[in-house]
Amino acid sequence: MENAHSPISIPDASPKPYKKSFVSSLMEATSFRSPFKEDTYFISHLKPSEKKALQELKDKLMASHGPDGECTMWGVSLVAKDEKADVILLKFLRARDFRVSDSLHMLEKCVAWRKEFKADSVGEEELGFKELEGVVAYMHGYDREGHPVCYNAYGVFRDKDMYDRIFGDEEKLNKFLRWRIQVLERGMSLLHFKPGGVNSMIQVTDLKDMPKRELRVASNQILSLFQDNYPEMVARKIFINVPWYFSLLYSVFSPFLTQRTKSKFVISREGYAAETLYKFIRPEDVPVQYGGLSQPNDLQKPASEFSVRGGEKVNIQIEGIEVNISYCLMMMVWYIKKKYKLAYFQGGATIRWEVVVGGWDVEYGAEFVPNAQGSYSIAVEKPRKLSPTEAAILNSFTSREAGKMVLSVDNTSSRRKKVAAYRYIVHKSALE
Repeated sequence: MENAHSPISIPDASPKPYKKSFVSSLMEATSFRSPFKEDTYFISHLKPSEKKALQELKDKLMASHGPDGECTMWGVSLVAKDEKADVILLKFLRARDFRVSDSLHMLEKCVAWRKEFKADSVGEEELGFKELEGVVAYMHGYDREGHPVCYNAYGVFRDKDMYDRIFGDEEKLNKFLRWRIQVLERGMSLLHFKPGGVNSMIQVTDLKDMPKRELRVASNQILSLFQDNYPEMVARKIFINVPWYFSLLYSVFSPFLTQRTKSKFVISREGYAAETLYKFIRPEDVPVQYGGLSQPNDLQKPASEFSVRGGEKVNIQIEGIEVNISYCLMMMVWYIKKKYKLAYFQGGATIRWEVVVGGWDVEYGAEFVPNAQGSYSIAVEKPRKLSPTEAAILNSFTSREAGKMVLSVDNTSSRRKKVAAYRYIVHKSALE
């Protein structure tokens, strides 16, 4: 059973497309300044020139492949009179500014690549990269608008042994590229390809400890494959743990970027991953290593969000922790407690909670406060200072009397406002 009321108390206190290098792509990143408006895929919302370009592209494909020709992507026939086909064709058209000939050329090359690469079946292959799963590139949860999220982090390759094991020769590099496409294809399977549906994903790239020089070849090949074969499939690119010099580079190139490009890119310096990700992704869907609550054996329920201003202490009071007991039994227990001066009785309620503060560096503690007069508070977790890299706390406590749990977050030693989240479940057990 869950409690609905859990108050927080605050005591006083566009030219023709060209190949872009990995570095130049990163330079397009920018802070979130304006809401990103995703492209429409409703035909009725297109401009007359865009409708005309779409029809021309469909006519050219029909002329090349015929109504029964092999021209499919992600299980969708591009020559069928189908809204899913229109969504995919519009992505190729937008990637080439609705230039039909360029769009057709790009599409035909993509179809040929997918057939040669066997992209449709790569998702089921066993490529032997278990050590990279959930670390280097992985799909994890959804953003607040329902887009699947893909996380990328290449810091592990600073280790030379790891780097040599994965990229030691051309054969190993090609196998890694195939694995990276496998991750992307699994994400593509989550898209709707439907007007009004979820037709793109979110990419989160962690730049912490990324060995830029060593990964240049692999990074450029990954970018080339993505640009050529997955056009307009990313709604937003979020870069976290960005080094200081990256912002300096961006300030130089920012004036040359369109507002559309700027609205798609988000940049967040080191130590602010949680603040940035919470804008787009709910805390329960953000991995623990980035200041979220998502971890193995977590509580699997929506979280409540709050913030802690600099110089402030916040107490989260989880009330309504009661024992499921009948009136007669309650009176009997009251009599026994009074006669024998007992503080507790059999049965109880167990509360499990999770709490996290982005970039911690705060003092945290938890105590149980019984409702009964004269009872003493129980220090469940003694106040302690948590480091910036601390993962979300998952804990539990069983009480044998009614009361409330108080989680305290003390940020009085800092001037920085911090985002935070918590969630909890209370299980009540009846007395026999």
